[in-house]
Amino acid sequence: MFNYFQDLADRQLAGGTLTREEALAVLHSTDDQLLDVVAAAGRLRRAHFANTVKVNYLVNLKSGLCPEDCTYCSQRLGSAAQILKYTWLKPEEAVQQAATGIRAGASRVCLVASGKGPTDRDVDRVASMVEGLKDEHPQVEVCACLGILKDGQASKLKDAGVDAYNHNLNTSESNYADICTTHEYSDRVRTVEHAKDAGLSPCSGLIVGMGETDDELIDAVFALRELDSDSIPVNFLMPFEGTPLEGTWLLTPAHCLRILTMIRFACPATELRMAGGREMHLRSLQPLALQVANSLFLGDYLTSEGQEAKADLDMIADNGFVVLGAGPDSSTGSTDCTGSAVSSAVSPGSAASGTPQTNNDGGAPASAGQVTIRRRGAGTELAPNV
Repeated sequence: MFNYFQDLADRQLAGGTLTREEALAVLHSTDDQLLDVVAAAGRLRRAHFANTVKVNYLVNLKSGLCPEDCTYCSQRLGSAAQILKYTWLKPEEAVQQAATGIRAGASRVCLVASGKGPTDRDVDRVASMVEGLKDEHPQVEVCACLGILKDGQASKLKDAGVDAYNHNLNTSESNYADICTTHEYSDRVRTVEHAKDAGLSPCSGLIVGMGETDDELIDAVFALRELDSDSIPVNFLMPFEGTPLEGTWLLTPAHCLRILTMIRFACPATELRMAGGREMHLRSLQPLALQVANSLFLGDYLTSEGQEAKADLDMIADNGFVVLGAGPDSSTGSTDCTGSAVSSAVSPGSAASGTPQTNNDGGAPASAGQVTIRRRGAGTELAPNV
């Protein structure tokens, strides 16, 4: 019996290019068709990435105090969100934070700093961190995310050992002025192109759930396809209290899954990462999303807490996937800052660990109505969530 979505997967596997009409068909699929859509997209995921999941780990090098006015961001100019605010971590602190994620199974560390873009001194500072990290962990990939780059800065990062550069397009060009006025969509495109020209792997993705239309979402995805981004992180809006998008809850778990499948059909061989907000928006469909996405962030995000790292690793193993580049014991526990094994009975979000509890279900946000502010890891004296 003819199946539209399996036929669509056949065409993508044969080298086809997703059209706007086909993208809309995926986004508008019915609940009865949802498993068919996921199964078809899952064929593309397994053809290119088998049963592996790439684990990424974020280190927030400098939190808050940003002069930009991006409406979605808790670190924006004028934000009243009660997030951690601190200036640059010391190089040894950054390396220590990154190392905890690596020991927990991360093969890529993302070094992130708030702000419009780095000064040359900032680039030198990050270069020093990367050199120290690579000395201790030469196998790890390092992705920098420092904002809009000026001429020559991408090359300096490349020379220091940075492997990739992240700068998200976030939304479509037509929608960009509605979410930010202090820089332009073209600045973001130009930065991704600077990174590519310097030999850095381009990492650029989206934030969904900001009120964009389906056509605007497709425009953004097709722009990422045109940019030839090597990895696409998909963030699901976390509407922090104290930001202009506070109280914006427009996504359902099923629609989040349809968005991921549409991106997989559009970019079959591209690393697709379910990123910030997945816990509160995909919720119980996170394991099903792994049939489509082949990458995720482990543990916490820049200014918010995710579900416990062990829960992430268990989810990967329980669904028949393996952590890319990790040994057979990668899902059995986490590590503390010394590298010692931590019992799964005492995780960073439990009362016994000394870290404040966020709620009762292992660290994930309790409902779709709250964002849990990060109070552990970088910028604190508490152990990170790995």
